[in-house]
Amino acid sequence: MRVREQTVEVPLDWSDPDRGTIDVFVRDITDPMRSGEDLPCLAYLQGGPGGKGPRPLDLGGWLGVALKAHRVVLVDQRGTGRSTRIDGRRMDAFATARQGADFLACFRADAIVADHEYVRRTLYGGRRWSTLGQSYGGFITLTYLSQAPEGLSACHVTGGLPALDPSAAEVYRRTYPRVAAKNALFYQRYPHQAEQVGRIADRLAEREVRLPDGDLLTVRRLQSLGIDLGMKPGHERLHWLLDEAFNGTELSATFLHQVLARTSYSDNPLFAALQESIYGQGSGSTGWAAEAERHRHPQFAETTRPLLFTGEMVYPWMFEEIAALRPFRPAVELLVERGSWPRLYEPARLAANDVPVVAAVYHDDMYVDAGLQLDTAARVGNTRVWVTNEYEHDGVGDERVLTRLLGMVRETGGGVTDQ
Repeated sequence: MRVREQTVEVPLDWSDPDRGTIDVFVRDITDPMRSGEDLPCLAYLQGGPGGKGPRPLDLGGWLGVALKAHRVVLVDQRGTGRSTRIDGRRMDAFATARQGADFLACFRADAIVADHEYVRRTLYGGRRWSTLGQSYGGFITLTYLSQAPEGLSACHVTGGLPALDPSAAEVYRRTYPRVAAKNALFYQRYPHQAEQVGRIADRLAEREVRLPDGDLLTVRRLQSLGIDLGMKPGHERLHWLLDEAFNGTELSATFLHQVLARTSYSDNPLFAALQESIYGQGSGSTGWAAEAERHRHPQFAETTRPLLFTGEMVYPWMFEEIAALRPFRPAVELLVERGSWPRLYEPARLAANDVPVVAAVYHDDMYVDAGLQLDTAARVGNTRVWVTNEYEHDGVGDERVLTRLLGMVRETGGGVTDQ
């Protein structure tokens, strides 16, 4: 791979440039044998929220497919990676919770789209480019089509068509049953783990257990390990983590270190801080929707056996019990109660869309409801979907997925050109 790295300065708030600037880091990759060619660009829209651009280890999966004909653009979304990064120290610097909340509100999909448009115009000559949106990257894709379709030649989405009338309450109403189904599959595959998980939970309930950073390991934090159950190897990763949970009668150091690594949010605090706010649009607050819905599902109680793991839900207790998230708590509490948000999707403009959109919809996706995705696909012009249960949410890692999506665009005449 031939790699080029650049940094651009953009407004913190695109609607008010006087509020200051931040940096956005851009890495692009080409096949070394074709680096001198004028290749079309494919911008990868990372999942999240709060996800930095991928750090390639090899030419496997979607990247190898894309590099056959494209220059691949990897942007560290604002607030992440080598862009101006948001962490607890940055949040502690705000004098008031309101200042922190107003700051975090500048890191949603509309601002990410504005950043990408600036990068496209200033670094890549202003030509249309295609996109590959994974998970939350699909949400960004539809905001892009709503705000700046003139910058796009074709859009490829994997596991991420959002509802056009987003409601955090409706999202989580649909999510809990899917997470319960993934739990059932896990215990069917590894039935002996039901006793092991119950033993761990009972140990945590009996007396305090501290993680290596000093945080208290609670049963509900243990349950949050289920965020991985929607990925293809997620069941196996959880199984092997639990396999070494005990050293005699005590929880092992190996287990506690791994639990910390998987639940600390140290690498992506924005994921937790913005998780519900990505559904804010128009009037109405998100209001800790995941927490409210959990009370309607007693099977997820901490005392239930077998103990059920939760998914990517974010709860208010996380901002009390997890060290990396505590500085975000005052601002996030205001964000979830915010009653008015700018619109992220424009249904009329999307209905008239002429940019080719092709999407892989994973039938059993734990994170993004397939029914909502299909409803959206029916409301966005020039959209084709491929519904499959061959993959979990991380199916983009299989080269066949992007290969098929690129073929779907070719079959309908290719992307939009500048001519």
